[in-house]
Amino acid sequence: MQVYYNYDGIGNVLIIPIKQGEDRNEFNQTTYNDVVKITDTDGSLLGYNIFNASTYFQLEEKGAISLTEELLSSIHNAFTSNSLQDTLEVDLTPKFVVGYVEKREQHEGADKLSVCQVNVGDDKLQIVCGAPNVDQGQKVVVAKVGAVMPGGMEIKPTELRGVPSNGMICSAKELGLPDAPKEKGILVLEDSYQVGTPFEQ
Repeated sequence: MQVYYNYDGIGNVLIIPIKQGEDRNEFNQTTYNDVVKITDTDGSLLGYNIFNASTYFQLEEKGAISLTEELLSSIHNAFTSNSLQDTLEVDLTPKFVVGYVEKREQHEGADKLSVCQVNVGDDKLQIVCGAPNVDQGQKVVVAKVGAVMPGGMEIKPTELRGVPSNGMICSAKELGLPDAPKEKGILVLEDSYQVGTPFEQ
């Protein structure tokens, strides 16, 4: 999960998006001193804005900031000091990890799609992949559900031609790696990478 801070662009505000509203023009705001809680018209949580953010956080970065245990603790402290009793339930486990393709089968309904069973260490994921070079026995980079790609797309559970897919096997280009090849295909890692460990560029 990422939060956002850009003093020059929007001022001294930490933006904590939780989800996109159904209608971007229709939402409710409840103010708790420096904290504004934003909810959809059905009451579901959309996010928070924390004003005077530098009072509560030491923010060296600008733009998207990955949420850490330390930052999450500071957010909860900001909530409490502004009489808001909410708790953010956030999965802080790594979202880009090394996976191992244990099995690859042809998608029954699409010639160019493969259905892969991928070991990511603590779990096994079924991922539908359209790359021509994906195959059984490869170590790959997996963007798990909840990952946000460099281009801004969030990875969500989906179905491709009727087959559930939970995650994405990534290409170098999708990961924003320098000198990424122009031809289509996933990034195949060397065998020295350990399955389940975070992938670090």
